[in-house]
Amino acid sequence: MSITDRVDSTLAEMVENKAGILVGRCYQCGKCSAGCPAGSAMDIAPSVVMLLLQTGTTDSDTIILRSYSIWLCLACQTCFTRCPMEIDLPQVMDVLRGESLKLEMVHPKARDIVSFHESFIDTIHHFGRMWELGLIAEYKLRTRHFWQDVVLAPLMLKKGILALRPSFDKTLSSRIFSNLKRQGDKPK
Repeated sequence: MSITDRVDSTLAEMVENKAGILVGRCYQCGKCSAGCPAGSAMDIAPSVVMLLLQTGTTDSDTIILRSYSIWLCLACQTCFTRCPMEIDLPQVMDVLRGESLKLEMVHPKARDIVSFHESFIDTIHHFGRMWELGLIAEYKLRTRHFWQDVVLAPLMLKKGILALRPSFDKTLSSRIFSNLKRQGDKPK
């Protein structure tokens, strides 16, 4: 599926349909970009993401979906609290990440972020709660970063930060994942 095969004509319309956010309300004050703790590492500032969404062209949508910025958003809500128009930019970024994944347009530098996200969701799905050692193992298998931070493992095990065995509580998570399957969404 390519960006031109989408049912919605623009990403802005998709953001409005999925999140109920009108990107046209942004008047480019720049407070979101100025306050963003991850802004210095982004390739496109948050206010520029909004501007590109407002243009509504296929080229601007492609730039957004291939950007590293949508993956660096921490969802810390700093932009949302500073926005005079109360635009929930983290929610916008979430919709954009979903579309980027669906269209397979993920920025190459964001592959580890996506791997961590998928490992996190899989751990919750399988055990019903977070199991840090399982998360780390799955993440390492996905990314092939086997030796990164390996010296920390013995210390974390000794301090009890990492449990060798998971504890199970699948009641809530199984309901959540079954609801996602009924709605036709993937749990990733």
